[in-house]
Amino acid sequence: MVSTEYERRIAARFATFDQDGNGYIDRLDFSGAAKALLAEFGVAARSDKGQALYAGAEAFWQGMAGIADRDGDQRITREEFVTGAVKRLRDNPERFAEIARPFLHAALDVADTDGDGAATVADIARVLRALGVREDLAQAIAGGLDTDGDGKVGEAEIVPAFAGYFTVPE
Repeated sequence: MVSTEYERRIAARFATFDQDGNGYIDRLDFSGAAKALLAEFGVAARSDKGQALYAGAEAFWQGMAGIADRDGDQRITREEFVTGAVKRLRDNPERFAEIARPFLHAALDVADTDGDGAATVADIARVLRALGVREDLAQAIAGGLDTDGDGKVGEAEIVPAFAGYFTVPE
């Protein structure tokens, strides 16, 4: 039996992916997220960073669809998300990190305005806001991702945190 708290947490994770709020997750949600990030940071879609971000979004979509789209209609319903993505990935968070890594790497590269391989906490908050996270939460989450307190967030910090957020225990 699924608890109310578990259901609430799953619904929040589903809403994170359902960027357009139409009730299902599809390829457009992933490409829309890429477009929003590029617009936020003023990066051209045809640039190397833009192309890498779109490729990462497509790879992420393909990985999610492979895990959760049980009926093959190229859309992930909330039910498919709960039974496919979350429950299956909970048992193997490394798998989730691997399907998310190309997108996260490219998003971090877009947000890394000085090219040192990490983004500032403020720029990570911008990424989160561009993806639809409320301002107050974006600031808190971004600050929490800076696990070594250096004011920057790198791939080694963001990938496990992202996987941990989406692999929810019951």
